[in-house]
Amino acid sequence: MPTKLQVIHARDFVRATPEGQLDLETSKTALANIVSISAALADYHVLLDTRKSNVVMSVTDLWYLAEALSTLGGAFNSKTAVLCPTERFDSAEFFALCAQNRGLRVQAFRSFEDAIEWFIADWADA
Repeated sequence: MPTKLQVIHARDFVRATPEGQLDLETSKTALANIVSISAALADYHVLLDTRKSNVVMSVTDLWYLAEALSTLGGAFNSKTAVLCPTERFDSAEFFALCAQNRGLRVQAFRSFEDAIEWFIADWADA
């Protein structure tokens, strides 16, 4: 059974201030725009690729982004994998936990291959 996947790069929705800090409101707006554009992709899994992102995010920023994600629905109603470098894995895990606490299926990964295996696990076990 094929798995449908939409890759969203952090640069597509994460916005920063001139100082390199997260601009939360602008980022939430950009994320909402992505969801509205990808409304037809509701049955797709989403891979958020944050490996090239240089924006500094606090724990509070991550919590608010997870909250925004949970209110958007749409493309994020299926599985969402957060792909990140090892040095930011703790932050990605925290973001995933915040999203999971809001009923979303979000998981953090260090490798693209592990994320893909997680996506296909549902039908591979059937």
